[in-house]
Amino acid sequence: MGKPKKRLAFEALSFDYPRQVYFACERCALCCGDTEHRIRSVFLLGIEADRIARKTFRNIGEFAEKLQGFGLYVYVMRKTDLGKCIFLRENVCTIYQARPLVCRFYPFELNLEGDKYVFAYTRECPGIGKGSRVKKEYLRILFEMALGLMKKDRENLHEVVG
Repeated sequence: MGKPKKRLAFEALSFDYPRQVYFACERCALCCGDTEHRIRSVFLLGIEADRIARKTFRNIGEFAEKLQGFGLYVYVMRKTDLGKCIFLRENVCTIYQARPLVCRFYPFELNLEGDKYVFAYTRECPGIGKGSRVKKEYLRILFEMALGLMKKDRENLHEVVG
């Protein structure tokens, strides 16, 4: 018998996901601001706020407000007077490479239900029901990205506080 394969931390955790969802981003930027039916808040991990600050050469306070009591999230992104993300210009994200997890996930979200993570999605997005079927591998990549970023954020917090 061969050696047992070493499992990565994220492999020990499981997630569930909707299996018959089709999605294609229409680049409408609906997700980048408030709508008639929904007020959006883009919550940021400390590490995400730092990354955006470095990319934009801005102080965090210029684009985000400090939060208290939101778990891992320590900031919420500021919006324009029209309720749009301050980094949206002509329906294009000016920080796309440094965009927060919540933006990368949309129209999906990841929730912890008991001991299992579960992906959900919003039907508000006009891209739902279009394009190709969302595959588990795509959601696994998002899942791994989220867990990795949260772990790195906690390590950074420990370095600062500890």
